[in-house]
Amino acid sequence: MGGFFGVASHNDAISDVFFGADYHSHLGTRRGGIAAWDKEIGLQREIHNIQNSPFRTKFEKVFDEMQGTSAIGCISDFDPQPLIISSNLGTYAICIVGAVTNAAELINKFFENSGGHFCAMTGGAINSTELVAALINQKSDFADGIKFAQSVIEGSANIVILKNDGKLLAARDKLGRIPVLIGKNEDGYCVTFESFACMKLGYEPERELGPGEVIELTADSCTQLVAPGNKKRICSFLWSYYGYPTSTYEGVNVEMMRCKNGEIMAENDAKKGLAQDIDYVGGVPDSGIPHAIGYANKSRVPYARAFIKYTPTWSRSFIPTSQKERNRVAKMKQIPVHEFIKDKKLLFVDDSIVRGTQLKETVDFLYDSGAKEVHMRSACPPIMYACKYLNFSRATSDMELIARRVILELEGEEGFKHIEEYTDSSTQRGQELRKKIAEKFNFASLEFQSLEGIIKAIGIDECDLCTYCWNGKE
Repeated sequence: MGGFFGVASHNDAISDVFFGADYHSHLGTRRGGIAAWDKEIGLQREIHNIQNSPFRTKFEKVFDEMQGTSAIGCISDFDPQPLIISSNLGTYAICIVGAVTNAAELINKFFENSGGHFCAMTGGAINSTELVAALINQKSDFADGIKFAQSVIEGSANIVILKNDGKLLAARDKLGRIPVLIGKNEDGYCVTFESFACMKLGYEPERELGPGEVIELTADSCTQLVAPGNKKRICSFLWSYYGYPTSTYEGVNVEMMRCKNGEIMAENDAKKGLAQDIDYVGGVPDSGIPHAIGYANKSRVPYARAFIKYTPTWSRSFIPTSQKERNRVAKMKQIPVHEFIKDKKLLFVDDSIVRGTQLKETVDFLYDSGAKEVHMRSACPPIMYACKYLNFSRATSDMELIARRVILELEGEEGFKHIEEYTDSSTQRGQELRKKIAEKFNFASLEFQSLEGIIKAIGIDECDLCTYCWNGKE
């Protein structure tokens, strides 16, 4: 994933972009970048590796090194960006958020038709941002170029461009899978992924772009270049997992949705008579916490933090490059509160269960600390399909998913014909899936939120939501 923040202002834009981009650090872990435009200097750019150091520490000297009344900043989980491109459309800086899943096909077509080239990264990979720029440059203006790029990209791409005249272009993915919001203050406009970022910097949210919409920003104007399409598929995981708690997408606040989601899960457990003799409810830090608070409030079982994450030096468990080290760091970070664990029946809510590797270690850690029972609830349905639109999870194939692997164990490949039944806890297959995963991870019980439940918690028409990872519907 990744995030961005851009500003077109009458005054220096570097400070706002520095803090605005830093507010997107939860969305990416590898690269950070800032590009700026100044009337005298022109375009400038800096990119830093942020795998082992936060964005703000790597860019703290940017105030002395860059200046400009327009700027864009981004956090990236994959490719270095923004890039500065010189082309038939002029010189500009560009960054994208999303995943170009048909990149190999697009690159081959580009070579066949143009005879051009790309700068290859280590291992021969092509930067997706440069690929998107090459697609845009095939047309005679930015609006047509962005429309063309969006039309041929499989996956998704939000695009932000800083032109060499200080104007910003912002485009939302053709199906609006992730958000783009415009904010305004007395000095100019901003464009952002996370709504809270613009509000904290003194901008009033004006509106979210529609799917496929393209706008141009100056300090004084916001001009629509391409009208939005009618079809929308915004990612449901924005609310259940990777969106920031204080952000609002499509009018729905993340924290409120998660609390409501937990309430629905508690209601479902009460109706089925499941896990009604619990001492404490807790959330698997961090995004599982509000789901658990909603569960605790509805069930009237006390909420307790049975373990705390130690984050001063290891703020993110996925910083190490190897899975073995990531798992070890995750385990090292878990500090128990024995008074809430020893001889207690605990129910934990996690945002999702993808592969389950770290979750099993968490449960083992709780039992080692004296827990009597550990019940687990997933705040979303079983994940049956690896995301092919945003790459928000680290699963790169369906068979990395714990639900898929268990189905294969239970029934072989024949089971993949009955995924809808396995998702549904009221069916025999659904009950077998939950029982088998619970046995593997030593859960006293396991349940998943239903698809209907999570859609109800979000409160948006199902037709406007992407639920591919749960039901395979595009």
